[in-house]
Amino acid sequence: MKNKLILLFSFIAFSSSTFSQTVKYVVLISIDGLRPDFYLDSNWIQPNLLQLKTGGSYAMGVRGVFPTVTYPSHTTIVTGAFPARHGIYYNSLFEPLGSGPEKWYWEYSYIKTPTLWDAVHKAGLSSAALSWPVTVGGPIDYIIPEIWPLDKNAGRVAIIRDHVNPKGFLTETEEKATGKLTEDDQSSDYLRIDENTGRNAAYIIKTYKPNFMAVHFVCVDHYEHKEGRNGAGVHRALASADRGIGDMLEALQQAHLQDSTAIIITGDHGFSDVHEALYPNVWLAEKGLLNKDNWKAKFHATGGSAFLILKDKKDKKTLAAVLQILHDLPMEYQRKFRIVSREEMNKIGATPDAALALSPILGIAIFNASTGDALKPFAGGAHGYFPETKELKTGFIGYGPVFNKGLIINEMGLEDIAPLIAEILHLDFKAKDGVLQQGVLKK
Repeated sequence: MKNKLILLFSFIAFSSSTFSQTVKYVVLISIDGLRPDFYLDSNWIQPNLLQLKTGGSYAMGVRGVFPTVTYPSHTTIVTGAFPARHGIYYNSLFEPLGSGPEKWYWEYSYIKTPTLWDAVHKAGLSSAALSWPVTVGGPIDYIIPEIWPLDKNAGRVAIIRDHVNPKGFLTETEEKATGKLTEDDQSSDYLRIDENTGRNAAYIIKTYKPNFMAVHFVCVDHYEHKEGRNGAGVHRALASADRGIGDMLEALQQAHLQDSTAIIITGDHGFSDVHEALYPNVWLAEKGLLNKDNWKAKFHATGGSAFLILKDKKDKKTLAAVLQILHDLPMEYQRKFRIVSREEMNKIGATPDAALALSPILGIAIFNASTGDALKPFAGGAHGYFPETKELKTGFIGYGPVFNKGLIINEMGLEDIAPLIAEILHLDFKAKDGVLQQGVLKK
């Protein structure tokens, strides 16, 4: 352990003294559920995050998108666009009468606006993506995607193996980096999924040296859902992700890339502790607007929010009926949420498909079920809330020769990360919504 710390410190000292060389590589790391206090508060076990923060620039908070959930957020990171433009509106596709497992936005073809992957490919540079959402079939040289089967009896390893790029790549990384994968190795119940992601990233850095690599660690989010913001599992998961980052730092040194690499640490959303669950589709079902065979309106829940979808977007009568239902609710329910209008969603770039949204107060999570009680006790954590909520802010650390050491950014948006990466790699790329944060990069 002592030798590893010495190696890490020498990496940081050497990198920070070699600003003159051109940066040719960007490593983008997302810790799902990352909160700024993970690197601002020393009570968390995060030696690598702390050293990168100390040696680089960092943000006190990063505003997300609405809803503050994983797939829209990660797509904003690599497009510089809000969901209304990039097309990934939620984690899962809206299926009004679906009763089985939800299909998520796994395929790259769902994205409606140019991405950093496109710009890197166009520039003739190489890229890699490990467990990064919405990358199946993307123009990326090395992909181990995030995807799982809809059939509960099918294996995750098999479907990942079918969608890697290049063909057979998972077998290569099993032989060179992780060992033979089991189903438990692809479950966020176990920290091995993040540990293997770190090992794979280190192997790809040393072997293929991609100009742009994006890596997604998932277990922190899993344990925040399960245990809340400060659960013991959250501490363990953050330490595991931090170890994976350490593996990547060592790989950069071993590949002699540390003086020509920019490292960006970010996340997709923060978290709120939850004690109650709300089921607004129960109200629609009770009024005959939603049943198992037909529907006129349904809320698509995303944990900290729910979006009203009308079967007919022009059905003003049904929309008026839903608004009346919400208006007539007892005050014990009305106090749990506020209505986000279509006009307000337009201003923040949320899905164009919803007539309105519900944004609950912190401590309340919203789910899709349309039977049973509309309000129930619940324990754990949730996200998806309105992006201006303090607890839902994620984080940002920028480290490497191009970053101004010691700069503290009060707040930035997830959409501002793509312009930053494009500037570092000199890509022909124009973000739809994000802007380049002035003063973050050395001139």
